[in-house]
Amino acid sequence: MTAPLNAHIENAATAAAADTPWRRFVRDYFASRVALFGTVLLLALVLAAVFAPLIAPQNPYDLSQIDIMDSRLEPGQQAMESGMTYLLGTDEQGRDMLSAILYGLRISILVGLSSTVIALALGLTLGLLAGYFGGRIDALIMRIADIQLSFPPILVALILLALSGPGVGKIIIALVAVQWAYYARTARSAALVERGREYIEAASGLGLSPLRIVFRHLLPNCLPPLIVIAALQVASAISLEATLSFLGLGLPVTEPSLGLLIANGFDYMMSGKYWISLFPGLVLLLTVVAINLVADQLRDVLNPRLQTQ
Repeated sequence: MTAPLNAHIENAATAAAADTPWRRFVRDYFASRVALFGTVLLLALVLAAVFAPLIAPQNPYDLSQIDIMDSRLEPGQQAMESGMTYLLGTDEQGRDMLSAILYGLRISILVGLSSTVIALALGLTLGLLAGYFGGRIDALIMRIADIQLSFPPILVALILLALSGPGVGKIIIALVAVQWAYYARTARSAALVERGREYIEAASGLGLSPLRIVFRHLLPNCLPPLIVIAALQVASAISLEATLSFLGLGLPVTEPSLGLLIANGFDYMMSGKYWISLFPGLVLLLTVVAINLVADQLRDVLNPRLQTQ
C-alpha cells in the first residue's frame, strides 16, 4: 500500500516540477484554436516579409527589372518580352504586385514593430518613474501625456510628418510620439498599485537604490498589461502608417509600404484595375487581424479575469 502511494506522490511531484511557468503559458496560449490560427497566420506573414528578397519574383526597387510596357497587366497575364507570369498583376509602373506586396509588408511590419518597441521602452520608463517617485516628476510627466492624449493620434502624426517630410525613420519617430503616452499612463497606474506592497517596502528597507527597485523589482510586475497593449499597438501603428502613406505623408515612393501601394491603385479603381489596391488591402487586413487575434489571446492568458466567454 505504501509503495503505490509513494510512487503516486513521486509522479505528482515530477509533473509539478515539469509544469514550469513557460510551459503553462504555452499550454494556456494555444488552448484556443483562434489563437493558433492567428499565430500561424502572423508567423507566415512575418516570414514572407523577412524572406521577401528570396521569394519575390522580382525586386520592385530595381529599375532594371521593371518594364513600363508591362504596366497594369491583369492577374495571371504574362509579360510582353520576358514571358514572366504576374500572378497578382502589375501596377502602373509595371512592377510585379506580388513582389511589391512582399516588400511593402516588410516595411509595414518594420515600422509598426520598431515604433511600438521604442514607444513601449520610453513610456514604460517614464510611467514607472512617475508612479514610484510621484511629486513633481509625476505631475510633469502626466501633464505632458495628458496634452498628447488630448489630440487625435493621426493629427499629431500629420503635423510631425508635414514638418519633417516622409521617410522610414521620420514616420517611426512620429508613431512613437503618438504611442508613448498610452504606455506611460498604464505603467504609472500599475506602479502606484505595486508601490505600497511588502516587497517594495522590503527592498527599500534593505537600502537598495530607487532605480534598482524600479527596474529590478517594480518593472516585472507592471509589464504584463503593457505587453497586451504593445501587441495591439503594433496593429494600430501599421494601420496608422498605412493611412499616412495613403495620404502621401508617410513613406516615399521609393520605399512603398502597403498603404502606399493601396494609394497607387486608388485612381485606377474606377477603370477596372482593381488588383492594384485590392491585394495590398487584403494583406494589410490579414496582418491587422492576425495581430489582434494574438493580442486578444495574450490578454486572456496574462489576465484570466478578462477571458472571453
